Amino acid sequence: MKENINSIGIIKESRKDESRAPLAPYQISEIKKQFPSISFLVQPCNNRTFKNEEYEESGAKIIENLNDCDLLFGVKEVDDKKLIPNKTYVFFSHTYKLNKETLSNAQGTPGMDKKELLRSVLKKNIKLIDYENIRDTNGSRYLGFGRFAGIVGCYNTLNLYLLQNKFQPLARAYKINNYEKIIKNLSEIYFPKFKLLITGDGRVNKGVQEVLKFTNIKKVSKKEFLERDFENPVYCNLDTKDYVSHKSKKPFDLKHFIEFPKEYESTTFDYLKVSDLYISAHYWDPSSPKIFTKKQIKQFSNLKIIGDVTCDVDGSIPTTIKSTTIEEPNFYLNTETFSEIDKFDSDLAVMAVDNLPSELPRDSSTEFGNGIVNEVIPYILGKDDGRILNSTIADKGRFLEKYAYLNEYIKS
Repeated sequence: MKENINSIGIIKESRKDESRAPLAPYQISEIKKQFPSISFLVQPCNNRTFKNEEYEESGAKIIENLNDCDLLFGVKEVDDKKLIPNKTYVFFSHTYKLNKETLSNAQGTPGMDKKELLRSVLKKNIKLIDYENIRDTNGSRYLGFGRFAGIVGCYNTLNLYLLQNKFQPLARAYKINNYEKIIKNLSEIYFPKFKLLITGDGRVNKGVQEVLKFTNIKKVSKKEFLERDFENPVYCNLDTKDYVSHKSKKPFDLKHFIEFPKEYESTTFDYLKVSDLYISAHYWDPSSPKIFTKKQIKQFSNLKIIGDVTCDVDGSIPTTIKSTTIEEPNFYLNTETFSEIDKFDSDLAVMAVDNLPSELPRDSSTEFGNGIVNEVIPYILGKDDGRILNSTIADKGRFLEKYAYLNEYIKS
């Protein structure tokens, strides 16, 4: 793809509670070894998990003005007013799910106007590359923060259980800011008996199950989960083929489900009916069926805690009426009115932090940066195998054909 890229910039995040970075300082040193002619400029930021001095020591220049950069990396959406014209940006725009049928459903920064963001991208002649769509030929993403979303989401959900049941809660993950320490904390807790249901089979799910290996919560089969009582805490994981099925009872085919999600329905009802806790750790497309409906929630009499790691507001988990913050991760719901109420009067406690990896910013940024070093930089600075073109949402003042549906969105 190389288009006279001589300098790379790392932007200061627009979101105030975002402390992650797309690249760790030592990764800049690695890139410079492979591409010695490339210079790095880093916008100063006191909130970033890596200090300005660490980037300087790795050969980057700390400077506020990034106008001299050809390629700019961020993490979350960029404030449209701060976009520099005629540049190439790489960040999570959270616009991929904004198709013509589901224009209201999308993850991302609360209050961030995606219409204005996309309009500015076109008006300012920006090439926008989205991490979410840097994928292999099978559609699997090359990089993401999903593992750490699962790790922190599981930790937070179990901590919410402790709070709700008047046990001593664990120290918050963001205050510890160390993966090994939060795992050690969890491993020292003896949880009483309960049934935990998890949905998913991707990076996020792997992060959730990775954490559970260090607890006394044991994995059981789907059959055991439904039919047996246990004296100890257990969990059951439902892969995609387990939590949805074709409405006409055709054999499950993942490719078909991805292409025609409206032909499928949720099959989680019986599992949720016997669950005390539920963690959503699946990928959700707005055209896919919801995991359960608002009407069904009253039939889940045991279910008192939901950790919505997926965190699409009014998405796959109807009880997620809002996203929460790192500082205030939980809210409490009246399942009759679906309104937020005082915790002491609620039927359900919900954890729905929308930027969970930011609670372990150093660990998650380092893992993510390794993906950029190995799976992005060589194909931007060298020959593209199609992954960069496929993830380019806009270029030269227009949306690429694959993302042309966004024209309807910005005009709506």
